[in-house]
Amino acid sequence: MEEVADLHGVPEGAYNIRADGEMAGRQTTANIDIITKKECAGIDIRIKPGTKNESVHIPVVLSKSGIKETVHNDFFIGDDCDVVIIAGCGISNCGQQDSQHDGIHRFYVGKNSKIKYVEKHYGEGDGLGKRIMNPVTEVYMEENSRVEMEMVQIRGVDSTERITKAQLKAGANLTVRERLLTHGTQNAVSSYEVELNGEDSSVDLVSRSVARDSSVQTFESKIAGNTKCSGHSECDAIIMDQAKIVAVPGLTANDVDAALIHEAAIGKIAGEQIVKLMTLGLTEEEAEEQIINGFLK
Repeated sequence: MEEVADLHGVPEGAYNIRADGEMAGRQTTANIDIITKKECAGIDIRIKPGTKNESVHIPVVLSKSGIKETVHNDFFIGDDCDVVIIAGCGISNCGQQDSQHDGIHRFYVGKNSKIKYVEKHYGEGDGLGKRIMNPVTEVYMEENSRVEMEMVQIRGVDSTERITKAQLKAGANLTVRERLLTHGTQNAVSSYEVELNGEDSSVDLVSRSVARDSSVQTFESKIAGNTKCSGHSECDAIIMDQAKIVAVPGLTANDVDAALIHEAAIGKIAGEQIVKLMTLGLTEEEAEEQIINGFLK
């Protein structure tokens, strides 16, 4: 819970805690309601118009080997809101069977609303079973809404396919900051698809990643500018050992006033950075860790 949701106890405000395939705790507020879906596993989170300075925590924890689940969570956010949503999944697998959590989150963001969404993934355990997470995030933004997304996966996830799609109306702004570290033989795919449909809509998508050992990363970004708009995507990656990184940018301008930019950089840690830190008393391994931690902040 601490790793995926920064929780040391029961959170304030609204929350829904899921553990090993079942609800382990829930709290609603006067402005935020959480309802269990009847047709499938998951919840509906309904936030009243005008709700400000409130938060929702929806962490998921798997601690039993062999659990595989798909959960659908839909967020209905009214107009003129300002809220923080903290999600995340942690898998502790010390068994022989694979454990897997696939979370499908859909956000319907009202006019003039501001949402901060934090999603963290973490895996641990010394068993032979894999830790698998496949998050899908869909964002539908009304006029002049703002969404800030922090997508983090630092350690312990053997396989992940992270799919994010967004559709923006006039004046809407989406900001995404992804941080990703893979090691061992892990495989990670990050795929973003953003449609800028409204005039003066904009997106700023930045991914920072580190691939170590024999891990493989693939970053895909597709931005479609369908009117007067602005879009920026950036992939900045450090490659180490025998790892592989693939960056696949995609920009489609369907309007003469669509301003779209993509940047990509993949490289190893500069030798002079390591030497400089070693002169301060660090070992080579400690210097590498310092550089990586600073890069992924």
